[in-house]
Amino acid sequence: MRLLRNFEKLILIFLVTLTFSNVSISEEKNYYKDLVTDWSRIFPDNNRNAAGPKFFKYIIDKDISYKDFVEYNKLYCAVSGSLIDPNSTPEFVNINEEKTEKKICGNYYRCCIPCSCDLMKYTTVKKMKHKFKDGTKEFYVLTIDNPCSKKDFPERVTKKYFCDGKNIANEQVYNLDGRMVIGLFHNTKPCNDDDIKIVKAHPVTGEYCDIRNNTPLEKLQAGMGDIFIKLAR
Repeated sequence: MRLLRNFEKLILIFLVTLTFSNVSISEEKNYYKDLVTDWSRIFPDNNRNAAGPKFFKYIIDKDISYKDFVEYNKLYCAVSGSLIDPNSTPEFVNINEEKTEKKICGNYYRCCIPCSCDLMKYTTVKKMKHKFKDGTKEFYVLTIDNPCSKKDFPERVTKKYFCDGKNIANEQVYNLDGRMVIGLFHNTKPCNDDDIKIVKAHPVTGEYCDIRNNTPLEKLQAGMGDIFIKLAR
């Protein structure tokens, strides 16, 4: 009798564990698969060059939680427009805040190492608020100035993705006070002296970026080269 009761308890524990396990599995989301599946919706002509703004607009227009928003924004490079492998390790960078020029530190998910350098030199960050399914949140985003009136707008970028004449195409990309949002800046905080030292001591964000960011535009050979820089400078 005691053996039967013990067996019944084991069965009950197994069923409860299985139930909670199924809930956990069902709640997991394949964010990367969503972006791949909707690739042709995001990029009708299949050109993702420097099109991080298209990813950001696609994601923020979804009816999702803030957590989902953050996870989606880890999967593309704001500079190149390339998808990034899930579970990639971000780089710790510092970027000037728009108007105040205070240095804000945070994590950036990139596809290749030159992108971090281009980001730190040619973008600024701004705070924005947005209402998600679980409430209104405030966060920092990566921005560039309106590129639509540039005479040297890069030919390998699909201009109609970004521009309506000389104006930002608000239905295509996110316009934040006249600046174009290219992506989310993760885990942000005001930089302190130690943070700046960490960025400068890193082999990529320090020495490599110093070299890249002091190289004339026409001599750049790696990463998106002159494409993003022409768009953002």
